[in-house]
Amino acid sequence: MCGFAGIFCFHSASPSITPEILKRMGDTIVHRGPDDEGTFIAPHGALGFAFRRLSIIDLSPAGHQPMGTPDGSVWISFNGEIYNHRILRAELEKHGFTYRSRTDTETILYAYKRWGERFVDRLEGMFAIALWDRDSDTLLLYRDRLGIKPLYYAECQGSLLFGSEIKAILAHPSMEARLSKEAFFHYLTYIHTPAPLTLFEGIRKLEPGCYLRISRAGRMERIRYWDIVSPPQEGFDYTDETAVAERLRELFLRAVEKRMMADVPFGVFLSGGIDSSANVAFMARLMDRPVDTFTVAVKGQEDTNEFMWARRISRLFGTSHHEILIDDHGFLDLLPTIVHHQDEPYADPVCFPLYHVSKLARDNGTIVVQVGEGSDEQFAGYRNYLRAARLAALPTIPRWLGRAAYAFLRPVLRHRRIDYRQNIIRNFLEGDRLFWGNAIAFYDPEKRLLLAPALRDEAAMHPSRELAATAAERFRSMRPGAHPLDAIIYWEIKHRLAELLLMRVDKITMAVSVEARVPFLDHALVEFSAHIPPALKTRNNTPKYILKQALRGILPDEIIDRPKIGFAGSGKNMLTPEILRHARSVLLANRHDLFDRDYLRRLLDEYERTRVNFTPQIWTLYNFELWHRWWIEGQRTL
Repeated sequence: MCGFAGIFCFHSASPSITPEILKRMGDTIVHRGPDDEGTFIAPHGALGFAFRRLSIIDLSPAGHQPMGTPDGSVWISFNGEIYNHRILRAELEKHGFTYRSRTDTETILYAYKRWGERFVDRLEGMFAIALWDRDSDTLLLYRDRLGIKPLYYAECQGSLLFGSEIKAILAHPSMEARLSKEAFFHYLTYIHTPAPLTLFEGIRKLEPGCYLRISRAGRMERIRYWDIVSPPQEGFDYTDETAVAERLRELFLRAVEKRMMADVPFGVFLSGGIDSSANVAFMARLMDRPVDTFTVAVKGQEDTNEFMWARRISRLFGTSHHEILIDDHGFLDLLPTIVHHQDEPYADPVCFPLYHVSKLARDNGTIVVQVGEGSDEQFAGYRNYLRAARLAALPTIPRWLGRAAYAFLRPVLRHRRIDYRQNIIRNFLEGDRLFWGNAIAFYDPEKRLLLAPALRDEAAMHPSRELAATAAERFRSMRPGAHPLDAIIYWEIKHRLAELLLMRVDKITMAVSVEARVPFLDHALVEFSAHIPPALKTRNNTPKYILKQALRGILPDEIIDRPKIGFAGSGKNMLTPEILRHARSVLLANRHDLFDRDYLRRLLDEYERTRVNFTPQIWTLYNFELWHRWWIEGQRTL
């Protein structure tokens, strides 16, 4: 795992790439690669790479990057892991390629030389790749199929700047940090910015399963090389529960085994839930030493403390277990660190306990960890998915009747501390789009009230509901007649999983130089699970039914059947009085004109008075304000 940055100049006969600029860009991401650094400038001076290395495979100097082919015709900077690189290496050696290292980086170079730019179809792994071809003077930028690794780029004064993190691009002397209004409007809905936007004007992120081809003349083309929708396996009965469960076990075991490829210590983040416990169980089968496991909990929140369950799994599989308990100071003291490393705000308080458990792993000498992301999205692990799919099957009702019905329901929802102003029930009754995502802060109508009057018309030109609608239309065009739950899963994997959950994991683990691997997102497993019918994923109204059946006999039933809590409570109870006081002081003292200040005050007052669940909205606003102060206003004390 590593990080890179680079510059590709268009047209200019005298490009201004210097080692000093490249080093400055690379130094901003030293946390991604504390073990080694390097730069490369092409002979014509129009292409430059900066690289930081976290040594995982082949710890010797032979793994140094940027790396070129022996003849210097192709150069690469690469972040990630290619799990099938040994298989590809054997094939490439038969074709006459001679290796100088044991790295997967060298395999990518020769794979490109052998198979051309669609070599990426042969890769199994997580990756962001920058590859320059001297003969065609072309730059190629790749992001892995599911978006596990990030890749950002920006056009600036006749050059393309690119890198593993936004801060590397901002380190270029010609770049300036400015707010993107369009991305800001969508962030307020989705609690992150959807690809290809970022919250910085002019900086974009490459979408999962895509690559960019950039010519020296500045022509840029985006090519989608993979999508979740793929042909089913011929002859396989996806309705056969026994056969599907058996195949899931086979695929997951293979995925875990692949991700144990490392020349450094590795372990598992263990919550004691079904996904992390499955990681431990399958890894324990494959190891001849105890698995290192790491768990975090928040002090004073016993209803979300999973130490008991994690210890149960640790005892069952004989792991070497480590725990950390954090309190309010584990949040407030970390604010500058988290805001800096996120680059963009991810309005998910889970980032704070994730940082602590990542540091716990690093402090104990563990450099690589396996995590459970991706299971809930594939196998319908959220009841919101089931609820939205059921509502989608109901006939529509007249809008006037729906509004009257919702007016009757509002006091009931408010009494139960549910956000009575906006939710999926209101969407259904008022004829709006049902499912926008599983982590929504402000739907478009409520967002209009939040924004300052001067921004409301501009926001109306960028309705967030249309992003979900467009994705649903794309899915229906590929899978006509598919169940509504399949469309929900498609949107969540492409959107929230890729740009919120996986970026949360990448940015926070890499902040302490730890590599996170995601076995549930092995693309063979994802392609298979996409064909499992909803009736099998949610039989008896049970989220993740088929995955649970596949794991029976491997994990205890009490682990499989216990209620879902979410990692460290998933932020439900993290607005403690001290953190809320800080959020209030920050929000009501903002130095911009983006929000209606009276709306902010009413929202905070009602939450303090009633504890109606406005937590997603407050976290979204709080994180944005901290981000704005740090990155736009340049305030380095939060």
